Amino acid sequence: MLRPLRIGHVVLKVRDLDRSLAFYRDLLGFKVVSELSNVMIFLAADGQNHHDLALLRVGQQAASPVPTAVGLYHVAIQLADLDAVRSAHALLTERGLLRGAVDHGVSRSLYTADPDGNEIELYCDAPRSEWEGRVDEVMTVKPLVID
Repeated sequence: MLRPLRIGHVVLKVRDLDRSLAFYRDLLGFKVVSELSNVMIFLAADGQNHHDLALLRVGQQAASPVPTAVGLYHVAIQLADLDAVRSAHALLTERGLLRGAVDHGVSRSLYTADPDGNEIELYCDAPRSEWEGRVDEVMTVKPLVID
Protein backbone atom coordinates (compact mmCIF):
# COMPACT_ATOMS: atom_id res chain seq x y z
CA MET A 1 0.00 0.00 0.00
CA LEU A 2 1.16 3.54 -0.77
CA ARG A 3 1.43 6.13 2.00
CA PRO A 4 0.44 9.54 0.65
CA LEU A 5 1.80 12.63 2.36
CA ARG A 6 -0.80 15.12 1.10
CA ILE A 7 -2.51 16.36 -2.05
CA GLY A 8 0.29 18.09 -3.95
CA HIS A 9 -1.64 20.33 -6.35
CA VAL A 10 -4.82 20.64 -8.39
CA VAL A 11 -5.07 21.37 -12.12
CA LEU A 12 -8.33 22.88 -13.34
CA LYS A 13 -9.43 23.13 -16.96
CA VAL A 14 -10.69 26.63 -17.77
CA ARG A 15 -12.07 28.36 -20.85
CA ASP A 16 -10.32 31.70 -20.46
CA LEU A 17 -6.97 31.99 -18.65
CA ASP A 18 -7.24 35.74 -18.07
CA ARG A 19 -10.72 35.49 -16.57
CA SER A 20 -9.72 32.57 -14.33
CA LEU A 21 -6.48 34.26 -13.35
CA ALA A 22 -8.45 37.31 -12.20
CA PHE A 23 -10.53 35.03 -9.95
CA TYR A 24 -7.69 32.98 -8.44
CA ARG A 25 -5.05 35.73 -8.24
CA ASP A 26 -7.02 38.93 -7.74
CA LEU A 27 -9.92 37.59 -5.64
CA LEU A 28 -8.49 34.55 -3.83
CA GLY A 29 -4.91 35.85 -3.53
CA PHE A 30 -2.86 33.14 -5.24
CA LYS A 31 0.51 34.21 -6.69
CA VAL A 32 1.60 33.36 -10.25
CA VAL A 33 4.82 31.33 -10.23
CA SER A 34 5.06 30.27 -13.87
CA GLU A 35 3.27 30.26 -17.23
CA LEU A 36 3.57 27.95 -20.22
CA SER A 37 2.87 29.55 -23.61
CA ASN A 38 -0.55 30.96 -22.73
CA VAL A 39 -1.75 27.38 -22.18
CA MET A 40 -1.14 26.88 -18.44
CA ILE A 41 -0.61 29.13 -15.47
CA PHE A 42 0.87 27.81 -12.22
CA LEU A 43 -0.05 29.45 -8.91
CA ALA A 44 1.05 29.14 -5.30
CA ALA A 45 -0.84 29.98 -2.13
CA ASP A 46 1.97 30.88 0.26
CA GLY A 47 5.22 30.07 -1.53
CA GLN A 48 5.83 26.87 0.44
CA ASN A 49 5.27 24.73 -2.68
CA HIS A 50 6.46 25.16 -6.27
CA HIS A 51 2.75 25.34 -7.13
CA ASP A 52 -0.55 24.49 -5.50
CA LEU A 53 -2.88 25.14 -8.41
CA ALA A 54 -2.57 25.16 -12.19
CA LEU A 55 -5.04 26.44 -14.75
CA LEU A 56 -5.15 24.74 -18.15
CA ARG A 57 -6.78 26.65 -21.02
CA VAL A 58 -9.17 24.43 -22.97
CA GLY A 59 -10.94 27.18 -24.94
CA GLN A 60 -14.33 28.87 -25.13
CA GLN A 61 -16.01 25.85 -26.79
CA ALA A 62 -15.43 23.59 -23.75
CA ALA A 63 -18.57 22.17 -22.17
CA SER A 64 -19.54 23.18 -18.63
CA PRO A 65 -19.16 20.71 -15.76
CA VAL A 66 -22.27 18.59 -15.33
CA PRO A 67 -23.41 18.73 -11.68
CA THR A 68 -24.59 15.08 -11.66
CA ALA A 69 -21.58 13.63 -13.51
CA VAL A 70 -18.73 11.73 -11.88
CA GLY A 71 -15.71 13.96 -11.32
CA LEU A 72 -14.41 16.73 -9.14
CA TYR A 73 -16.94 18.08 -6.64
CA HIS A 74 -14.92 20.99 -5.27
CA VAL A 75 -11.48 22.25 -4.35
CA ALA A 76 -11.05 23.22 -0.69
CA ILE A 77 -8.71 26.12 0.05
CA GLN A 78 -7.70 26.51 3.67
CA LEU A 79 -7.67 29.98 5.19
CA ALA A 80 -5.73 30.96 8.30
CA ASP A 81 -8.53 31.24 10.83
CA LEU A 82 -12.14 32.23 11.47
CA ASP A 83 -11.30 35.93 11.01
CA ALA A 84 -10.07 35.12 7.49
CA VAL A 85 -13.31 33.22 6.83
CA ARG A 86 -15.27 36.25 8.05
CA SER A 87 -13.31 38.50 5.67
CA ALA A 88 -13.89 36.07 2.80
CA HIS A 89 -17.60 35.98 3.66
CA ALA A 90 -17.80 39.78 3.44
CA LEU A 91 -15.90 39.86 0.13
CA LEU A 92 -17.90 37.07 -1.50
CA THR A 93 -21.18 38.57 -0.27
CA GLU A 94 -20.22 42.02 -1.56
CA ARG A 95 -19.45 40.58 -5.00
CA GLY A 96 -22.53 38.34 -5.13
CA LEU A 97 -20.37 35.20 -5.21
CA LEU A 98 -21.33 33.48 -1.94
CA ARG A 99 -23.17 30.20 -2.56
CA GLY A 100 -23.26 28.88 1.00
CA ALA A 101 -21.81 28.99 4.51
CA VAL A 102 -21.57 25.73 6.46
CA ASP A 103 -20.37 24.68 9.90
CA HIS A 104 -19.01 21.17 9.39
CA GLY A 105 -18.10 20.69 13.05
CA VAL A 106 -14.49 20.05 12.05
CA SER A 107 -14.30 23.16 9.86
CA ARG A 108 -16.07 26.42 9.03
CA SER A 109 -16.68 26.67 5.28
CA LEU A 110 -17.83 29.06 2.58
CA TYR A 111 -18.74 27.97 -0.93
CA THR A 112 -18.36 29.84 -4.20
CA ALA A 113 -17.59 28.96 -7.82
CA ASP A 114 -14.94 30.09 -10.26
CA PRO A 115 -15.90 31.63 -13.64
CA ASP A 116 -16.19 28.14 -15.21
CA GLY A 117 -18.46 26.76 -12.51
CA ASN A 118 -15.84 24.80 -10.55
CA GLU A 119 -16.97 24.81 -6.92
CA ILE A 120 -14.50 26.28 -4.43
CA GLU A 121 -14.65 25.81 -0.67
CA LEU A 122 -12.87 28.39 1.49
CA TYR A 123 -12.48 27.10 5.03
CA CYS A 124 -10.65 27.15 8.33
CA ASP A 125 -10.37 24.20 10.65
CA ALA A 126 -12.28 24.26 13.91
CA PRO A 127 -10.05 24.15 16.98
CA ARG A 128 -8.44 20.71 17.22
CA SER A 129 -9.96 20.19 20.68
CA GLU A 130 -13.44 20.24 19.10
CA TRP A 131 -12.85 17.26 16.80
CA GLU A 132 -9.60 15.37 17.49
CA GLY A 133 -10.35 11.67 17.96
CA ARG A 134 -14.07 12.32 17.38
CA VAL A 135 -14.37 13.29 13.70
CA ASP A 136 -17.13 10.76 13.05
CA GLU A 137 -19.35 12.07 15.85
CA VAL A 138 -18.80 15.82 15.30
CA MET A 139 -18.84 16.04 11.48
CA THR A 140 -21.94 18.06 10.57
CA VAL A 141 -23.61 20.11 7.87
CA LYS A 142 -25.19 23.04 9.73
CA PRO A 143 -25.59 26.65 8.67
CA LEU A 144 -22.54 28.74 9.55
CA VAL A 145 -23.45 31.90 11.39
CA ILE A 146 -20.94 34.68 10.69
CA ASP A 147 -21.06 37.31 13.43
